[in-house]
Amino acid sequence: MLGNFTYCNPTKLFFGKGALQKIRPELKKYGRQVVLVYGGGSIKKNGIYDRVIQCLKDAGKDVAEISGVMPNPTIEKLREGIAIARSHKADFILAVGGGSCCDFAKALAVSIHYEGDPWEKYCLKFAEPSCPIVPVGCVLTMVGTGSEMNSGAVITNPEQKLKIGHVFKSEEVMPRFSVLDPAYTLTLPHYQMVSGIYDIMNHICEQYFSGNDDNTSDYLAEGLMRNVIHAGRIASREPRNYEARSNLMWDAAWALNTLIAKGKTTDWMVHMLGQAVGALTDAAHGMTLAAVSLPYYRYILPYGLTKFKRFAIHVWEIDPKGRTDQETAEAGLQAMEDWMRSLGLVMKLSDLGVTEAMIPQLVESTIILEGGYKVLDKEEIATIFRESL
Repeated sequence: MLGNFTYCNPTKLFFGKGALQKIRPELKKYGRQVVLVYGGGSIKKNGIYDRVIQCLKDAGKDVAEISGVMPNPTIEKLREGIAIARSHKADFILAVGGGSCCDFAKALAVSIHYEGDPWEKYCLKFAEPSCPIVPVGCVLTMVGTGSEMNSGAVITNPEQKLKIGHVFKSEEVMPRFSVLDPAYTLTLPHYQMVSGIYDIMNHICEQYFSGNDDNTSDYLAEGLMRNVIHAGRIASREPRNYEARSNLMWDAAWALNTLIAKGKTTDWMVHMLGQAVGALTDAAHGMTLAAVSLPYYRYILPYGLTKFKRFAIHVWEIDPKGRTDQETAEAGLQAMEDWMRSLGLVMKLSDLGVTEAMIPQLVESTIILEGGYKVLDKEEIATIFRESL
């Protein structure tokens, strides 16, 4: 490890069957005025909503609701939520749902007491909060984003055709607690489940494909990737396999709680490409990543050949004997593609509604980062989008 770093993760996790009941004493630590954030209403059909409401009632909370948080939460929805939270004089925010609800809750937490435009400050300027931050808790019903254990929030501006994530530096933005009950994820449609699985995998890849030093973080990443691959295969074949789903839930939390990024650089260009697609199409996040990742990795492979070879051997168990380093690395990416196809992931942007005519807009919406093996220019970004069609 060559990098210097400070690491702190204050989020308390309650993991396993019946974990929701553990939040009762936690709720007593926060004020009476609670804002409950959730999505399209599936939690009312599967009974999770009733159980959460009962916990809040038992804790003597006065609850206001922000429902209808969409998979790619918009700035308009955030502004609507700010008005509700201010009117309710929110002391605490409880998000119940997937990563989008958790992201929305954190964006709401830093915006309630801020009088300016949250999009301008947090999404365009990446500024830190200069106001009190309302504490957040999460009850997870879908895995993938890792938002339950980090300080990130992704918001979409449909009018500007931008989808931007901000990882806040303040520990106060991180959820104070998160409930991770794998049973809550068992009824997800297959499409959403595998989208989340690939989101987990790509979070790890974004932190793995960078740097050339020997560091502990990459060894941790390899172990997580191997488990995502193994558990992903089982879950795709047996969606109600509790053990596989619990492993994926744990993988997701550790994939993006910043631990495996410590002491090294990180890439995140696949996310920049995928978020540009998401802003334009409103497609599922994990599917946008799946559609652009292999063309991107094949493009940068020559610049990070040593790591891609290691990826092939350590993660995909490719035998390097009789192969050049290039051939070994390419075999690893082919193994990854075979796994992705076996899960039923979207492999082409055209399947998400992207056309050749959209590429100029996608290029303009893509934020260029410099942490990976190759800093792309706009022409290269256009090339990768075309190869993803």
